[in-house]
Amino acid sequence: MDLSELYTNDAGIYDSATHADGPEGELPLSSAYLRNAPSGDIFGMTLNAGMGWDPDRLNDPDIMMLSTMGGIRGEDGKPTALALHTGGYELGMQLKVAAEEFKKNHALPYAAYVTDPCDGRTQGTVGMFDSLPYRNDASTVFRRLIRSLPECKGVLGVAACDKGLPALMMALVSQHNKPCILVPGGSTLMPNQGEDAGTVQTIGARYAYGELSLEKARLLGCKACASAGGGCQFLGTAGTSQVVGESLGLALTHSALAPSGEPIWLEVGRASARALLALKDADILMKDIITDKAIENAMIMHAAFGGSTNLLLHLPAIAFYAGCKVPTVHDWANINKRVPRVVSVMPIGPVMYPTSMVFMAGGVPEAMLKLRKLNLLHEDVMTVTGHTLGENLDWWENSERRAKVREHLRQVDNIDPDEIIMTPEKAVSKGMASTVTFPVGNIAPEGSVVKSAAIDPSVIDNEGMFCHTAPIKVFPSERAAITAIKDGKILSGDIMVVLGAGPRGTGMEETYQVTSALKKLPYGAHVSLITDARFSGVSTGACFGHVGPEGLAGGPIGKLRDGDVVEIVVDTKKLEGKINFIGTEGKKVSYEEGAKILAARDPYPGIGPDPQLPDDTRLWAALQDVSGGTWRGCVYDVDKIVKTLEAGKKALATQ
Repeated sequence: MDLSELYTNDAGIYDSATHADGPEGELPLSSAYLRNAPSGDIFGMTLNAGMGWDPDRLNDPDIMMLSTMGGIRGEDGKPTALALHTGGYELGMQLKVAAEEFKKNHALPYAAYVTDPCDGRTQGTVGMFDSLPYRNDASTVFRRLIRSLPECKGVLGVAACDKGLPALMMALVSQHNKPCILVPGGSTLMPNQGEDAGTVQTIGARYAYGELSLEKARLLGCKACASAGGGCQFLGTAGTSQVVGESLGLALTHSALAPSGEPIWLEVGRASARALLALKDADILMKDIITDKAIENAMIMHAAFGGSTNLLLHLPAIAFYAGCKVPTVHDWANINKRVPRVVSVMPIGPVMYPTSMVFMAGGVPEAMLKLRKLNLLHEDVMTVTGHTLGENLDWWENSERRAKVREHLRQVDNIDPDEIIMTPEKAVSKGMASTVTFPVGNIAPEGSVVKSAAIDPSVIDNEGMFCHTAPIKVFPSERAAITAIKDGKILSGDIMVVLGAGPRGTGMEETYQVTSALKKLPYGAHVSLITDARFSGVSTGACFGHVGPEGLAGGPIGKLRDGDVVEIVVDTKKLEGKINFIGTEGKKVSYEEGAKILAARDPYPGIGPDPQLPDDTRLWAALQDVSGGTWRGCVYDVDKIVKTLEAGKKALATQ
């Protein structure tokens, strides 16, 4: 196609102006300001007038609005261009009402965007290699954008999903001397007839196994996202991140998981704008809100909700950027032993209620009320409401908002809200156990994680013990593991090990393809999986991830061989676990001897970074490894990185 075909021949396009009158009015400049202000501040006024803002209002305080908004949404709600996922598509609506609130209250709102990828869209593709590294990059860009508005007096952030929301929280909490607030982007509505966005990701596998017709697969795939915005309907990483944001005190009381696009969701945007201006006036800053106690509150509510294990990466990163104590695997284990799970929600139930129903049942503050008599939460922490957590809960308990949303659930959905968010006693009577266990051993000296509440009950004995000892089958990639499952090479009683799938190998990809494929096997409950990768929030089964150190960083998991015997022991009641190499079928060794054997071995033959791993991700993997690796949240610790580089330069100079 030549240029004459690319351009139209409409004569009207050539009637284009090169000059215009410019905005009416004048800049509100004083003599002193004009003499002393940086030229950039003055030129900023010129730019703002040029974009059409009332010149008389250009001295209003600057407010930065940041978001992961994506796509181009038309006035009718239909897309002119698609976002990468629903979680970013409707956020402009919340931003708009927040901006209108700022303007009405004599503040000057700016909006800037860093949209985010979708882990569901990239499952099983090379796109997954960029998923977790994106989080660090996006957080860096968010921080740069804040600094690019030097007179910024406060920051409002709006995000909904897996990586963009943690990235945004990392950026917000790093603004120690600014008031900031998070607006959770809400949840996608469930279809009246159909499946949630997690279950529907298995339609390909179910069709291949003959469980779905082609027509049914087409219908289910089309219906699953029943609204155009919001995070997935199950409590995966998106929903859990929203819960954590509110539990930190970073978001308003009863704002996480609101049904996207609905009036109550829009009101969260307006109310958050009002709250940020009140924080500014009261000089309540991020350092006053995000404290060690706030981090622990978020860990407590993660346990109470049974949240995604991906927050074991994100909450430590948030703590790091807030300048707080970074929680260790032992801290996580202690919290999970003390805190009962009280929320029945997808994907682990016991009843698979969607996150929008959890919100209508009372959401985060309702779950906090249920825990209140256990004295677990630090109620003296400050929050973005301008009040302490205890004061927020006192308000919530007797509020009109609480009464109305819970009654709506009873009347419209015919659901008792206390069946979704329960007292600890009722949860125990329903068989609900704490969600997460953190096994350690000579394979995982830094730790690992398993959703012990999601292990099939049929393989747990009457004492709550899951025990699995068997020769292992080792796979150097997720693709090799999937091929083995599809080819029928994985049998009942097997232990699979997928290694080289941590940060240095794949960018620490999610291995949902493996976990979902195992779930579809008739004997899948009798197969265990061990990996240095991570899992989707919707994954279930005897799946042990986040094994640290990762194989490509010298971790023992990278030394395992086919036929090695591995012992897995998980006490699902005491939430304790072990994961150890114990020799071979002909020669059993102690845990200590096993550790020495693994230390002396060479890495598994062929283990290495995926050939398609992008250079950007290789750089991220190296920097986060120097900074402490997976169990430090995969962050960039600049001091450690610089120290390592300087040492490396000196060592190279002596060669």
